[in-house]
Order: sequence, then structure tokens, then C-alpha cells
Amino acid sequence: MDAAGGREPNPAYQDEQRREQRFMTRIFLIIGLLGLLVFQAGCAAVGPDYIEPQIPVPAHWNNCADEDCGENQNLLANWWQALEDPVLTRLIDQAAAANLDVRQAASRVRQARLQRRQTQAALYPTVDATGSARKSGSHDNDGTYSDSELYAAGFDAGWELDVFGGVRRAVEASQADVDANVENLRDVQVTLLAEVAVNYADVRTYQARLAVAERNLATQEETWQLLDALSRAGAGDELAVTQARYNLESTRAKIPDLKVGLEAALNRLAVLTGKAPGSLHSGLEEIQPIPRVSVAMAVGIPADVVRQRPDIRQAERELAAQTARVGEATAELYPKFTLSGSIGLESLSLGDLFSSGSSLWSIGPSVSWPVFDAGAIRSHIGVQDELRQQALFTYEAVILSALEEVENALTAYAQDQHKIASLQAAAEAARQAQQLAGQRYIAGLTGFSDVLDAQRSLLSFEDQMTESQGAVFSDFVRIYKALGGGWQSLKQPPLSNASDTDKG
Repeated sequence: MDAAGGREPNPAYQDEQRREQRFMTRIFLIIGLLGLLVFQAGCAAVGPDYIEPQIPVPAHWNNCADEDCGENQNLLANWWQALEDPVLTRLIDQAAAANLDVRQAASRVRQARLQRRQTQAALYPTVDATGSARKSGSHDNDGTYSDSELYAAGFDAGWELDVFGGVRRAVEASQADVDANVENLRDVQVTLLAEVAVNYADVRTYQARLAVAERNLATQEETWQLLDALSRAGAGDELAVTQARYNLESTRAKIPDLKVGLEAALNRLAVLTGKAPGSLHSGLEEIQPIPRVSVAMAVGIPADVVRQRPDIRQAERELAAQTARVGEATAELYPKFTLSGSIGLESLSLGDLFSSGSSLWSIGPSVSWPVFDAGAIRSHIGVQDELRQQALFTYEAVILSALEEVENALTAYAQDQHKIASLQAAAEAARQAQQLAGQRYIAGLTGFSDVLDAQRSLLSFEDQMTESQGAVFSDFVRIYKALGGGWQSLKQPPLSNASDTDKG
């Protein structure tokens, strides 16, 4: 007995305990090394390996000559700066920094990265610390009472070896999902830039159309007042006065619709820049001309669109992810190998738990292999393979839609320019006709209806010409949206957070 009255330690027992602990340490090291070797040099992952499909595309655009649509990556990435409109540039900068759709897309990227890390965790062993305390008691038939205590602590470890690559395929799919979400973010940015520019063009177009309507309204009101004064003096034509009045009011009736359109464009711009509707009115109330498109196009060739459009790149990454999921499902056909072990201590007294000579351990591999499941696994593989085929069809469809979008935008851009030229000539002819009709009416050589026709025609042609100028600018924007331009030069929003230290 020692001085405290306790039982003296048994040296032989202590030596045996140390040998057991050293043995367990070696066993766990062996498990770790075996698992690492299997992980590093195990069987190749089952399932199809992804190969990016080569989709044939035309060598040239139908509606753009090579000398007119050369490649210019800097212009493609910064197309709005070439317009030299500081207000538009400021609006685009504000939208890129504060737009809620962009922030939501960035959040989806962060979510995909966290999900990838969660999937990667299955490649590594798990270790759990366990502990328990239990006290029990009983009464015997003779009335005596007895109780007991049991305390235990230890560690449990397990590692499912990814021999056939099911987890590796899942990680591969998760990485492709991350890439797809990054491309989705870029696609949102491309769409955002185009929407800001088109709505800005709408603002300037409605302002210009309002100016045209108000200028013609002033001219028509002056004509009506003159005719009305002559009629009151007994020297005028009452029919001409009435005709001039309805022509005046017809022009005045166009203004409310134009103001409604202007208000909607201003409010849309505010929302795109992350602000409340109405917050941009003061900054855009000064009338500015519609941005002039006088820069060379940077269209390139159809193959460039496949390389640079984010929605196409997203569809390709989604195809890669689905291909990996076929392999993940295929791995379920094969056996699963698991290494597990535990080591711990047990004691009838809490104070002796860590000094007690009582210890326990276990170690061993296990294997499981589905023998019969009524075809469920193979059906699941078939489902994943069909989803892969659908992803391939989607990829091809996105490419075709992109090429169609570019061709249509190029056609609209060219034809609207021709339209402007014709409308300019028509407006000039209508202006001359108005002057001649007025002179002939004053000379009594024609009726006032000729003057009215000339005024209406001038208003119509000037309004159409202004609208077409805005359409040309919008066509220009849509070309660069169809080409996937703009995201290359934008500063990306934060794509990591405190819990996601993996930059991927």
C-alpha cells in the first residue's frame, strides 16, 4: 500500500499497458499509410472521362464582312467606354457594384464552393471523440442496496477508401458546378451591362422624342393661334382653324405616352444600379443626345463566341458535371472498403479514468457490396446518363441560339442604319414641304389640309428618325451582349467568405 492508502501500482501491468498503447499507435499508423496508398494509387475512377465536345460552327458570319468585323479583345471587354459617354460609364460602374442580381449570382458561387468542400471531406478519415458516464443501483431481496459507476472515454476513427472513384467523381462534379456558377455570374454581368446601356438609350431617346414633339407642338400652336386670330377678325377660314386645332391636340396627346416611357426607363435604370425608383431623375434630367455609334465593331468569328460567351461556357461546365455524376452513380455497383478503429479507457471511478489500467481497443476493415437491388443502381446510372445526354443537347442548343442572336443583331444594326438615312431624307423633304405648303396657303393657291399633312409628316419622320437613332445604339449594345463582351474587364464581387478559405 502507498502512503495514501491506495493500491500500489503493478510494474508488470504498467509495462503491459504501455505495450498495448504502442501496438495501437502502430496499428493506426499502418491504417493511415494503407489508406493513403490506396487513395494515391488506387483504381482509376469508374465511369466516363469527360471530353469537351467539339461542336461545328460556321467559319464566318453571314451579315458581317471580315474587313468590317475584325477581332479586338480590348474593345469587346470595354465596349461602353468607346462611346465616350461619361454618364453611361458611371451608371455601368454603379450597376456592376450594387446590382442585386449580380450579388445573388456571387452568393451562388460561394454556395457552390462550400458544397464542393463538403463533398471533398468524404475523401478523408473521420475521427470522433466519445465520452460517457453512467451510474446505476439495485435493491436485493434482502433489502441491501448496491450501486455502481462506469466512466469511459475514447476515440473512434473511420475511413471509407475511395477505391473505385465514386467520391472523386462527386468532387469532379462539384468543381464543375463551381465553374458553372462562376460563368453564370459572368452571364448576369453581361446581361446587366446590356440592360443598363439599352435603358440609358431609351432615356435619351424618349428625351429626344419629347423634344421633337414639343418643338412641333410649339409650331402647330403658333399656326393655330394665327389662324384663330384671323378668323376672329373676319379674315380667316374657320375650317382651317378647326383643322389646326385637332392637329395641335393630336400632337399634344403623344406627349403623355412619351413621358410614361421616359419615367419607366429612368426607374428601370435606378433598379439596375441598386437604387430605389426615382433616385436617378435629378442626375439625368439634363437632356443629352443619343450616344453616337461611330466605332469599329469587334465581332471576330463564330468560334470566338463559343469561347467567350458565359452562357455557353456555363452549359459546357454543366455537361462536365453531369458526366462526372454518371461515374459517381457507376461506383455504386462496386464494393465499398472501410477501415475503422477505436481506442479508449474505462474506469469505475472518474478520478481513476486516466490512470486506470483498464483500456480497450478495436480495429478492422469492413467491406459491403450490393448483391441484389432489383436493378435500382443500374436504373440510377441510366437516369444520370440520360441527364448527360440532355446536358449535351442543351450545350448544342445554347451555341445555336448564341449564333442566331449575333446574326440577328448584326442584321438589325445594318438595316437600322439604312433606315436612319432614309428617314433623314424624308424628314428634310417634309420640312421643305411644310414651308412650301404654308407659302401656297398664304398665297391662296392651296387649302390648309396640305399644310396639316406636311406638319404631321414632319412630326412623324422626325420622331421615327429619333427612335431609329436609339434603335441603332441598342443594336450596337445587343451585338456586344450576343458576343459575350463586358465581363472580362469588370471587377468581380467577393466570391469567398469567412467560412470558405478555399479559393478554388
